[in-house]
Amino acid sequence: MAGAAIAVATLFPPQAFAAEEHGLPGATMSLWWALPFAGLLLSIATGPLLFHHVWEHHYGKITALWAALVVVPLIAAFGVPAATEAVLHTVLTEYMSFIILLFALFTISGGILLAGNIHGTPLVNAGLLLVGAILASIIGTTGASMILIRPILRANDARRFNAHVVIFFIFLVSNIGGSLTPLGDPPLFVGFLRGVDFFWTTTNLWRETLFVSGVVLIVFLVIDIVLHRREAGAPKIKDPTPDKTVRLRGLPNIPLLAGVIGAILLSASWKPGVSFSILGVSLELQNLMRDAIILALAFLSLAVSRKSHREANGFNWGPISEVAKLFAGIFICIVPVIAILRAGHEGALAPLVSLVTSPTGQPNDLAYFWLTGALSSFLDNAPTYLVFFELAGGDPRHLMTEAAPTLAAISAGAVFMGANTYIGNAPNFMVYAIARHRGVKMPGFFGYMAWSGLVLIPTFLIAGFLFFG
Repeated sequence: MAGAAIAVATLFPPQAFAAEEHGLPGATMSLWWALPFAGLLLSIATGPLLFHHVWEHHYGKITALWAALVVVPLIAAFGVPAATEAVLHTVLTEYMSFIILLFALFTISGGILLAGNIHGTPLVNAGLLLVGAILASIIGTTGASMILIRPILRANDARRFNAHVVIFFIFLVSNIGGSLTPLGDPPLFVGFLRGVDFFWTTTNLWRETLFVSGVVLIVFLVIDIVLHRREAGAPKIKDPTPDKTVRLRGLPNIPLLAGVIGAILLSASWKPGVSFSILGVSLELQNLMRDAIILALAFLSLAVSRKSHREANGFNWGPISEVAKLFAGIFICIVPVIAILRAGHEGALAPLVSLVTSPTGQPNDLAYFWLTGALSSFLDNAPTYLVFFELAGGDPRHLMTEAAPTLAAISAGAVFMGANTYIGNAPNFMVYAIARHRGVKMPGFFGYMAWSGLVLIPTFLIAGFLFFG
């Protein structure tokens, strides 16, 4: 009982029982509040590896439990109105828009089928990876990965060495390529929701993206040429995919993807000044219209797409359902962490603030790049981006202008280094699972990290010193 009393007193200091007028009092909140967030991310990282069967059937319940461990203490500490407003603000203004966009990109891209057989020579593979990396910033890393992974697997199904093609596909298409627009990768869309201009990343990250993508693509080409020549002297494998004309099917979905982009641009440029309040949370008309249009386009895709195209793509609702449940918990669990970070040097995370700040008080951009990237390698890169976005001040106007190098470092770290592990970004594990199902002998968790350690880490070291050092 005495231990419980001490824990309660630490978690709920007396001076914190009344919430501030605007948001939670982060300066008075201890690090105990970050435990549910850390616990959920640890569960996501280790669940599929250590207790796969339990996680597969109960990840939604586990996520809900961690979220409850945030909501209930918030109500107990700060009262129902303050806790409700804090959680609802995150859910209604950030999570809903975030998951609606992912749902739409996942649904519409699932109706687009690249049919036929392409022969995976080194130049053809490099071309497919380049196209995929470009598409990743237009239709998202998830959309580009789901459209292209099956064609590139068919292109290489007659080769003895093909796992490396999938590995570099994850590097470039599922991660690095999505760094130029908010459509590309979830963390950048979170930044867009926080007020970062739509084309800010395009104009501020193109050099870093071009350098990293170019280096990784050249390394792939060298490796693929060497392995392709080794295969020349080995017995030939009969191509299981019959030669057919390559065709792009599901074309009605292309204008629907363009419509998603148009809806986002509309919400960024059209500001009517009209808002609606739901339990104290203000929702702006342009954002509601954007989400409604994107949802309508997703459902229209289901109506106009042929069932056979989705079946050929192996389309099912499992991946997006899992992402929706996990991210709901993540966005709720991060609420108290954000409040503490907003307190800056007065909050419990002051040591972290000092780590990314030079002795003169200026931000250490190289530290931002590596810390954001290191956490994005093992945790989810969207909430990681959000943590460091807030750590850098959380003011989008300031971050896009005077602190532009800092925001660029955070953005690059979150997007690029999501490729370091299978769990760094949502499409990584989806691509891995599809490849294994198609018979590709993919490396395990640590085997993949050996590839990323040899290829990506040296590239990021050079890029960090070139652009953020």
